[in-house]
Amino acid sequence: AITVAEVNACEYCLSAHTYIGAHVAHVDSDELDAARSGDSRDPHTAAILELAAVAVRGRGEVSDAQLAGFRAAGVTDEEVAETMGHVALNVLTNLFNKVTGVDNDWPVVTPHQRAA
Repeated sequence: AITVAEVNACEYCLSAHTYIGAHVAHVDSDELDAARSGDSRDPHTAAILELAAVAVRGRGEVSDAQLAGFRAAGVTDEEVAETMGHVALNVLTNLFNKVTGVDNDWPVVTPHQRAA
């Protein structure tokens, strides 16, 4: 969710999922920050986050070579399918929140591309 929100520059979702990651799931701040770039200290998680980022940036276009690389990193077909489901759900909420201008009631985390 954090990777997709960052790619889509959705401040609301980035803020909400970062807060929940830190305060509910107890994910450390370095790992949350890495997720914004589609990365993780865990190589398997990093491959899944990169898959999500590639899919969003490419509007669903993921090459056979890229998929082979993700599979070589241990990502299973089931994880590809699950990741695409999460990507689809998060793209939906990102776009909804941006189009409707939902008020951000979370501690604000500004997407990097808008912060620049």
